Amino acid sequence: MGKIILTGDRPTGRLHVGHYVGSLRNRVILQNSGKFEKLFFMIADAQALTDNFDNPGKVRENILQVALDYMACGLDPAKCHMFIQSVVCELTELTFYYMNLVTLARLERNPTVKAEIQLRGFNHSIPMGFLTYPVSQTADITAFMADTVPVGEDQLPMIEQAREIVRRFNELYGETLVEPAALLPDNAACLRLPGTDGKAKMSKSLGNCIYLADEPEDIRTKVMGMFTDPNHLQVSDPGQTEGNPVFMYLDAFCRDEFFARYLPDYANLDELKAHYQRGGLGDVKVKKFLNNVLQETLEPIRTRRKELEKDPGYVMDVLRQGTEVAQAAAAETLAEGINIVEKKPTPPDTVFSKALGGWYDIVVVMYHDQGHIPLKVKGFVYNKAEGHWDAVAGVNVTLGLPIIRASVDHGTGFGHAGDGHANELSLVNAMDYGIRMANAKAQK
Repeated sequence: MGKIILTGDRPTGRLHVGHYVGSLRNRVILQNSGKFEKLFFMIADAQALTDNFDNPGKVRENILQVALDYMACGLDPAKCHMFIQSVVCELTELTFYYMNLVTLARLERNPTVKAEIQLRGFNHSIPMGFLTYPVSQTADITAFMADTVPVGEDQLPMIEQAREIVRRFNELYGETLVEPAALLPDNAACLRLPGTDGKAKMSKSLGNCIYLADEPEDIRTKVMGMFTDPNHLQVSDPGQTEGNPVFMYLDAFCRDEFFARYLPDYANLDELKAHYQRGGLGDVKVKKFLNNVLQETLEPIRTRRKELEKDPGYVMDVLRQGTEVAQAAAAETLAEGINIVEKKPTPPDTVFSKALGGWYDIVVVMYHDQGHIPLKVKGFVYNKAEGHWDAVAGVNVTLGLPIIRASVDHGTGFGHAGDGHANELSLVNAMDYGIRMANAKAQK
């Protein structure tokens, strides 16, 4: 199997520049790299409901907005699958099963969940759906056997918890699920872009975002009002670039060629930073430069978005087709997972503890329930290669002949038994019927 990507966004509003440098820009690069067999990009509307359940209309309306941002940034439906989470019902079922593999205490310790709970002021009134967000995310990732998840730095605890759930599943049922790895942006400045107000996180709910679809004047207003070094009161004052939002945005967006066009007094960002740090460079000049950088970067995205807005039917068709592919992939994973869980044998130390060293009386039912044949067996061994239980060291009591083989298909509960005369008999769940219901007393 080739490498597979899964990542996505919650449709609680239009996407902003933090989404762009944190993941979207890299998704387009990965999409065009040819290194991945499949790429799934999810609009996580079901997850968005966990803290917007009183306003589902907001989530529903923003599905199209997120899809527009995806395609405007360069995600190509010919190279990837964009889909709506809530339509793929297999993800909900997988989430339910995975809840049994993680404890409440572990969910409450997740740093990302704790930070989001504090941000939203949930305190002790935490919606259960929100608390189990990491479990839902694990289902999203594993449903497509994704081994690569492009994320921002704040999502690392979520990916680690997904890895834990995958490891637990594989420990119980064998190597089945793929353990995912997070893929962070190469540029450290893109790991977490701060809000324009200097807050640690750019958030739609805090109103400190520059959106990909913002008009030029809106971008300029937001940039010119950005928080900077609070101690840089006069142009002559030495300034701090570390932790300064304006310079953090420049770290994420600026390229050397921008200086030739908009600030030719400097060759690169290092020279600009050095001047600011020694004093003599005002915030307004730096902000004007950042505005030019952002305008040039966002203009083609905004233009493509406006073209796509003219044909929303096309955008929804892209989502419909991508969702159909996602449904088929998730259904295959779910079916395989259920099959593996159902076929897992009872642990040998539980099954055979009373059988060792003695005999068990069991009853074998002939085909079509035509008579019963009593057997004595010393135990059962699970035949993993063939997927059935074998009775071992058995004796056909009626014929007085040794049992060559007596087996049960663990999935259906039916199988056959053969004695020294090669009589073929039907076995109705010999494990349950024989050991648990037919007196099963050991005789030395």
